[in-house]
Amino acid sequence: MLKVHAKKLGNVVMLCLQGRMVRGETAALRSAVDSQSGVSAVFLDLGRVSTIDAGGLGVMLELRELIQAKGIEFRLINVTKLVRRILEITSLDSVFEITSGAAVVSAAMPGRPKSVAQFAACA
Repeated sequence: MLKVHAKKLGNVVMLCLQGRMVRGETAALRSAVDSQSGVSAVFLDLGRVSTIDAGGLGVMLELRELIQAKGIEFRLINVTKLVRRILEITSLDSVFEITSGAAVVSAAMPGRPKSVAQFAACA
């Protein structure tokens, strides 16, 4: 089961994901993305995602397209080695923007020191 927790930092939302991002278990993620309004960026924190399948990848692609069509930035952060490898194998590492947690703070609070990034972590 995939658990999703939204964490807002300024005009940026970080969706903290935990569990399996697989076909049939992504409804919570879709719902969390659909409920966002008034944000300039959405970050998916994948640091606690244990596995991902084609269904999970498809949902991420769909959500990326939906969010970017609204002019909202979409990025992946804290991508695990397993998920990164799957993204590389499927060549989706060139489709998704993968960045560090510090980018969340930079996007939400320009000019703030990077040390504030600890507040943008899901753990």
